[in-house]
Amino acid sequence: MDIDYTLLPKRSILCIDVKSFFASVEAVRRKIHPLDAYIIVIANKNRSGSVVLAASPRVKKEFGIQTGSRAFEIPHDPRFILVEPSMKLYLKVNKMIIDILKRFVADEDLHIYSIDEAFLDVTASRKLFGNKFEVARTIQKVVFKELKLVVTIGIGDNPLLAKLALDNEAKNAANGLAYWSYENVSETIWKIELKDMWGISTGYIHRLHRLGIHSVYDLAHADQHKLKDRLGLMGLQLHYHAWGVDYSILSEKPQAKEKSFSKSQILLRDYYNEREIMIVIHEMVDEVAMRLRLHHVAAGKIALAISYSRDIEERGFTHQTQLPRQTNCTKDLNTQFEKLFKKYWRGQPIRQIYVGCGKLEPALYEQMDLFSTNEELEKKHALDEAMDEIRFRFGKSSIFWAHSLLPGGTFLKRSNHVGGHRGE
Repeated sequence: MDIDYTLLPKRSILCIDVKSFFASVEAVRRKIHPLDAYIIVIANKNRSGSVVLAASPRVKKEFGIQTGSRAFEIPHDPRFILVEPSMKLYLKVNKMIIDILKRFVADEDLHIYSIDEAFLDVTASRKLFGNKFEVARTIQKVVFKELKLVVTIGIGDNPLLAKLALDNEAKNAANGLAYWSYENVSETIWKIELKDMWGISTGYIHRLHRLGIHSVYDLAHADQHKLKDRLGLMGLQLHYHAWGVDYSILSEKPQAKEKSFSKSQILLRDYYNEREIMIVIHEMVDEVAMRLRLHHVAAGKIALAISYSRDIEERGFTHQTQLPRQTNCTKDLNTQFEKLFKKYWRGQPIRQIYVGCGKLEPALYEQMDLFSTNEELEKKHALDEAMDEIRFRFGKSSIFWAHSLLPGGTFLKRSNHVGGHRGE
C-alpha cells in the first residue's frame, strides 16, 4: 500500500505532557526539583490495596512503581514521601498551565486532552514565536520558569504523530522533545509494539493477534479487506493509523451531539445489602440532580451501570430508560433509579456504581402528571432549591439527607473529594 502524504493535512502539532503531574506538583510544593524527588501520590495511605495515582520519575525508573501499582507493592525506603492527592491544587495548577499555553495559540487551536496533557496547533503561530521546535522549547522554559514543572513534548505533522512521538520517544529523551513526521513513519511507528500504539486497546490487541498481526509493521501491511471484514471500520482506522494517517484538525473539533451529567463511584468494599446500595445511589443522584438544576436543564433519560465484585464471574449490568417526563427533581429521579436498579439486580456483591442523566432539555416548564398535585410539585422544588442554595453558600456537606449517616453512606467521606479523590 502506498500513501500519498502530500494529500494529507500537514500541521505543526505539539502534544504536551507534564512529567508525572501529581507527583511533580507535590515536589514543587515541597521545594524539590520534580526530577530529584521520590514522591508517590497514593489514593489512601492507610489501605494496603490502595492505588498509586502518580510517582516521580526517579521512583518509576529505580523501583518500577507506576500509576496503578498497589500500596503493598511499594518497598520500604526512607527516601519515599507518600502523600494523598490534593485534587483542588492539581486543578488550580492545571488552569495555570492552560493559561500559559493560551499565550501561544488561539483557543480553537488548543485541545485539553487530560489534566496533564494538551494538544496545540502552532501552525499559525510561526510568525510570532518561530517554528514548531522553537515554540516547543519556549513552552518548556516558560512552564519551568513560572511553575517549576518539567514538560515533555511530542511534535508531529498531525495529532496522531504528535501523541505517538510523545509517548514513545519524548518522555525518555534528554531534552524532552521528539518529532515524528510522515517521512519517517517506517523508522518510528513501524518500530513500536502494538501495546504502545495510541488507540489500540488490549481487546483489539488480542483480536489482531488472532489475525496473525503481532506488530505495528504487520498492521500496516495487513490486508485491508480482511481487517474490515473481521474488525469493521475500526480495523481500517487502525490500519491507516499504522501509516501515520490522521485527518484531525484541532480547530475543527466535532461538537458533542448530546450533553449528559453523570457520576461514578468505586466503593471501598463490596456492598451486599440493598438498603446500603440504595443509600449510595440516592447520594449520587442527589449530586447529579443538583448539577442539572445548576445548569437549568431537566433530564428525559437515565442510565445505571453496576459493576460486581471482582470475586465473582459476572461483570455487572448497564441499562437505561426513558423517563415519563423531563425532570431535575431529586426525589423523582431517585424513584426512577430505584425502579431501574431493582428490576435488574439479583443480589450480587457490588463494587462500582454509575448514574447518568441524559436527553437534556431547558427546564422552562414541567409536565404535570395525574398522580401529583401542583402543591406537591411545588414542595419538592422548594426543598431542592433550598438545599442547593445552602450548599452553594456554605459547602456541599453543610446540608445532607439523614440516610448518609447510616451504614453504607459515602457522602460525608467524599464531600471534599474532587474527581473521586481528596480535594485537599
